[in-house]
Amino acid sequence: MDEGVRRVARSCDLARAADADDFDAMCGTAEEGGLEARRLLGQPVVAAGSVPGYGPIFNAGVIHHDGRYHLFARAVRDGYRPNEKKGRGEPRFLDYISDVLVFVSFDGVNYEFQQVLHRSDPNAVYEDPRVQCVTSEGEPRFLLSYTHVPAEVAGKPWRAGLTELYYADGAFSCGPDLLLGLENVPNKDVVLCNLEDGRIALIQRLEQHMVQNIQLASFDSLEELWATTPEFWHDYVDTLPEQTILVPSPGAHGIGAGAPPILVDGELLFFYHERDGSDVYTTRVALLDRKTGRVRSQLANPILAPELDWELDGDVDNVIFVQGAQLREDGTIYLSYGAADRHVGAASVDAAPLLAELRAATVPAAPLPVAA
Repeated sequence: MDEGVRRVARSCDLARAADADDFDAMCGTAEEGGLEARRLLGQPVVAAGSVPGYGPIFNAGVIHHDGRYHLFARAVRDGYRPNEKKGRGEPRFLDYISDVLVFVSFDGVNYEFQQVLHRSDPNAVYEDPRVQCVTSEGEPRFLLSYTHVPAEVAGKPWRAGLTELYYADGAFSCGPDLLLGLENVPNKDVVLCNLEDGRIALIQRLEQHMVQNIQLASFDSLEELWATTPEFWHDYVDTLPEQTILVPSPGAHGIGAGAPPILVDGELLFFYHERDGSDVYTTRVALLDRKTGRVRSQLANPILAPELDWELDGDVDNVIFVQGAQLREDGTIYLSYGAADRHVGAASVDAAPLLAELRAATVPAAPLPVAA
């Protein structure tokens, strides 16, 4: 493939040449008690239309492995169009089919398109990929979590899915798939991490009666997770209030997992998104208990909110949707996020002050029961 096609990231030369104050204003910040989450560029690191055959490229997970950042993004094929029908239950767009694309970068800013990892078929579409490495029975394993959207004719809701990933010769490939939960219960925004005793925590958003909370399940191994039965999930749904670890802030419409939790100084940091009462998607942070996976504390305010033009205006306006977080050697946390359902942005936040804020933060109130 031509190098001009492969190099999809936009150079930051113009930004570096600009006056430093202008660049800071262009990148924007969000604060919590002096804590700043800063854009690495004032423009997308992967922009819509940068890969032939695709328009929007957004909602990307990331992992740093083998000396490079591997970015897993949702890319919508050319040819989609707005749906002229308005009303509840109607899709926003027609012929809206997305595949999972992989991009690679040495610095987390300049990305090159590597491959189409998964191409959706007429029966189902992959959306919103996250990538994580968990240890199961002493072995590190790569997993892709995603939202599985059945064809409209199936009449079934979206479900969370998992795919094992294999790495060889500088690239990832897909292994076996698993759909989580029950066929008639919407489920999405799944991320995984290890707890202190080695168990695997699965964080998800099972929805009942239009209520959007975040729940937790734990498993001794990936094999146990892969062997879950409908009976397991029926029992889980029946006790959903007890499994809930986070609820939306007062006045907010919903929340969902963002990036897989990361370990910082022996603590689990969890980045998640919240849709506020004005339908603005922001990034929030919680501190998880390493023994149980339950929430120990959370920041009162978002650390990142839409500010730049390409975050404010797009196919879905006012969206920052973090899906990747990686701790770097310089003590910062690298964040990848979708912007307005069009582009991929990158930001960073200093790990030490963020962790200090969380350790000092108020313990959240007990989660509210799911509405009957």
